[in-house]
Amino acid sequence: MELTSRITELEELEELMEELKAEIEGIKDELKRHMDSMGLEELAVGTHIIRYTSVLTPRFDTTAFKKALPQVYTAYIKQTQSKRFSISK
Repeated sequence: MELTSRITELEELEELMEELKAEIEGIKDELKRHMDSMGLEELAVGTHIIRYTSVLTPRFDTTAFKKALPQVYTAYIKQTQSKRFSISK
């Protein structure tokens, strides 16, 4: 296996992926704007149903907890190990 060519191929694919992600987000944004302009949360289009709804989810406020109870926060901190992969020039 020739590593230089594989790295080049990886870079090209990552660039293509970023372009596709941007295009996908653009289309999603267009659909959301259309639904907002019509005041809709659900829209049937052909065989598809598009939903764009507000959702409330509970989140733990780590920053506030850390400020209010720093000793308790510190007592529950756990070190974890992971591996990171990167390529740089």
